[in-house]
Amino acid sequence: MQHWQQGWVAFTTILTKEIRRFTRIWAQTLLPPAITMTLYFVIFGHLIGSRIGEMGGFRYIDYIVPGLIMMSVITNSYSNVVSSFFSTKFQRSIEELMVAPVSPHVILLGYTFGGVARGLAVGLIVTLTSLFFTKLHVQHIWLTILVVFFTSLVFSLGGFINAVFARTFDDISIVPTFVLTPLTYLGGVFYSINLLPPFWHAVSQVNPILHMVNAFRYGILGVSDIPIATALIIMAIFTVALYSVSYWLLVRGTGMRQ
Repeated sequence: MQHWQQGWVAFTTILTKEIRRFTRIWAQTLLPPAITMTLYFVIFGHLIGSRIGEMGGFRYIDYIVPGLIMMSVITNSYSNVVSSFFSTKFQRSIEELMVAPVSPHVILLGYTFGGVARGLAVGLIVTLTSLFFTKLHVQHIWLTILVVFFTSLVFSLGGFINAVFARTFDDISIVPTFVLTPLTYLGGVFYSINLLPPFWHAVSQVNPILHMVNAFRYGILGVSDIPIATALIIMAIFTVALYSVSYWLLVRGTGMRQ
């Protein structure tokens, strides 16, 4: 019982530190996504969307809102963990944490749930911002919450792995720039994959972000280009796989020294 209490105290301490970290500098972490998404809503939703017309039976701005919310959740969940954990390595405070009587599970969950907290906070801010431009009628509330939670968890774990292998501050931007951003923009945020030729339609199926975006869109609008069960299975697989890899790296101490 005492072991569980110590673990809980350590977890809440790390989580509280992570939440205070991004809320203390809210002008750099929470405000920019709201401004960026406002520009997306104005430019793509109204200016370009009015020329495109309907997509999937909905106004274009209504169709892209779920994708834009997910894009902000993915980006912020990932960036929070990768920057925070790398800073801990860079300052060498990770060494104190590693020798403390704290389970690697507690350390990993503390940092990843900090990323989840920022991802969900930004997702909520973007959702509230979208209400100035359109009306959202959530069709499946529990599915929506489940999808956004596991999406932020998956990319928080991805950010942790990136931070483990990063050697310099430049390294933490490589994956977001060359992997995360292309996959996000090709993940059905701005379009339905049913518009793609057969070859590219098939290629898009291997993009995990496509499944997450469509599952979230189904939760809000009730439409999806892919089976929801498939999307949930893929999210579960990525969660287990990335958590296992992160835990293994943490136990081995891989990349913990600068």
